[in-house]
Amino acid sequence: MLKYVNYNIVFQEVPNETTLAINLSCCPNRCPGCHSADLQKDIGEVLNEKVILEILKKYRHSVTCICFMGGDNDPAMVEKLAGFIRRMSLYQIKTGWYSGMSQLPECFDIKQFNFIKLGPYIQELGALDSPNTNQRFYKIEDANMLDKTHLFTKKKIFVAV
Repeated sequence: MLKYVNYNIVFQEVPNETTLAINLSCCPNRCPGCHSADLQKDIGEVLNEKVILEILKKYRHSVTCICFMGGDNDPAMVEKLAGFIRRMSLYQIKTGWYSGMSQLPECFDIKQFNFIKLGPYIQELGALDSPNTNQRFYKIEDANMLDKTHLFTKKKIFVAV
């Protein structure tokens, strides 16, 4: 079962998308230095198709993507809800999943997603915007995972004065 704590419109988690990030609780990963340690607790409300439909009705004109932030305790349900969103062709909303797992579960259908981030947070390696990160961000095209992690690394420009 998935539980959500809150959701926010964000602009950095999925490049070139206005994303509704749904923060899921019951995270089993326990990454040291996690910036959302409260999401390790069993808190929040049940996330199901009815709740997704209510959220879509509210935000369908404001976002281009819904991204599940977590859900590693029930990846099958994350996949199911992503498929539900994709079948709602009326909304044409893209789907994403931020997982702290190093690899996808067996028999996981990536075709239900447009974007997937994999990898636990390792403090000394940094997050997606670090050139040393172990995390990977993928765009899903034709059932292929295309590594787009480079889109998060900000190039620093120095101007001589």
